[in-house]
Order: sequence, then C-alpha cells, then structure tokens
Amino acid sequence: MSEHDDNNPENDPQLANKIKDSARQIWLAGLGAYTKAEEDAGKFFDRLVQEGEQLETRTRGVVEKQIRTVEDRVGEVRERATGTWDKLEYMFDQRVSGALRRLGIHRREEIDALERRIEALEGELQRLRGRAPASDEEE
Repeated sequence: MSEHDDNNPENDPQLANKIKDSARQIWLAGLGAYTKAEEDAGKFFDRLVQEGEQLETRTRGVVEKQIRTVEDRVGEVRERATGTWDKLEYMFDQRVSGALRRLGIHRREEIDALERRIEALEGELQRLRGRAPASDEEE
C-alpha cells in the first residue's frame, strides 16, 4: 500500500471543503447570534426604560403625597416641640430668677440701674462740693 491512500479522509478535497464550509457557517451563525443578541439587548433595555418611566409617572403622585404628609407631620411635631421648649425655658428662667432673688443676687438690669444711680449721685456730690465731675480717664 502506498503512503497516500486515496480513501484516506484527510486527503479528500471535497471533505475539506465541506469542513471549511461548515466552519464558516458556524462562524457566520455565531456573528448572527451576536448581532441578534445585541439588537435584542438594545430593545430590551429600551423597553425597561419605557416601563420604568411609566412606573415613575404612576408612583410620582403617590410618593409626593406621602412626602407632603410626612413634612406636615414633622412641621406639627416641630411646632409642638418648640412651644414646649419655650414654656420649659420660661419656667426655668422664672425659677432661676426666683432662686437668685432669694439668695440676694440681683439681675443684670437691676445692677445696671444701680450703677447709673451711683454715677448720678457721684456727679451730684461733686457738683455740690464745687468740683467738676471726674472724667472716666481719672478713675
């Protein structure tokens, strides 16, 4: 037998052409599948966006209503808390002022009034003694 047997499939040019054609068809089918998948993915994405927009439109009113309700409730609670805080602060101020008065400690306004009276009396005393009132720099 010869080394090159004509019955050997490796030497059959028709078989080689069939394999080449099959390989090319497989390659083209793969490209077609890739292109189709890419087109379908784009359409699928667009459909998802469209459905998302529809859902957003339907739910926007409901969500905005819920947000307004929550904001109204927060405002009411804030008003109540502020009012309560103001009352508490006023009561605290009254109690502290009362305690300071009982201890003989005067409020700032009272001390300021006393200082003004003292300055007026000092001025009057100096006038009566015949001297001009002392300036702030001499003190």
